[in-house]
Amino acid sequence: MKKSEYCEFIAALHTFKGPSGMKRLSRSGAKEFYEEIRELLFYDCYHETFETEAMSSLLEKAEDHFKGFECTAQSGTCGLFPEFLGKLPKIKELLDSDVEAIYQGDPACYSPLEVVLAYPGFIAISAHRIAHALLELGYGFAARVISEYAHSRTGIDIHPGAAIGGSFFIDHGTGIVIGETAVIGRGVKIYQGVTLGALSLKEGRKLTGKKRHPTIEDGVTIYSGASIFGGDTVIGEGSVIGSSAFITQSVPPHSTVRTKPYDLEIKSR
Repeated sequence: MKKSEYCEFIAALHTFKGPSGMKRLSRSGAKEFYEEIRELLFYDCYHETFETEAMSSLLEKAEDHFKGFECTAQSGTCGLFPEFLGKLPKIKELLDSDVEAIYQGDPACYSPLEVVLAYPGFIAISAHRIAHALLELGYGFAARVISEYAHSRTGIDIHPGAAIGGSFFIDHGTGIVIGETAVIGRGVKIYQGVTLGALSLKEGRKLTGKKRHPTIEDGVTIYSGASIFGGDTVIGEGSVIGSSAFITQSVPPHSTVRTKPYDLEIKSR
């Protein structure tokens, strides 16, 4: 096949016609936006001193990336960069509470600085809080790119639409899945391999906009491998969900849910 024929062949395969802005927005551009905002929010964790010029430069870079984001709101109108900046104090307050929850909850952690710079759970939740703010302003595609960047780095999959309260502690984190319409209260702790999912997706896009994922109330702990499904499922305040539990119905507040022990046989070699 000649070069010209090959190019025509490839061009014929590319029939997807998405919004032009989606094609302009690269994965690395969204990643950089997240990292710039995170660095601004925790500037003292990345720098020895506060330098106004350096902070201004970071802010300008973030604004440039923001301007490239395609508005995906159904109304066709999205928030501007100053509106995003207006959300940063609340995001910072939530992330500070997350850092404290992780530090206080993990005896293997040496300092809050370690949480900010090294913990995969914090990478995931910081990306989520920034992505969630973008989604609220109508930038759904950019929000999803940021959430999937965090997913690829940490193995933690949080849809930007999920509503998550403060003092959120993801321990270890690999394999966690939190769906779009999940609602998580304050002071919740989740271990690796937990799924907060939809009970059934047989109706496909007819379910768009409907609550499909569970509600987790304040102070709940969910241990590794537990799966909780359904938009009507509510895990009551202060409950503890044991490892490998499979739940499709609501649990009253201050309950303990655990699977029955299986038979374990140990033989001498």
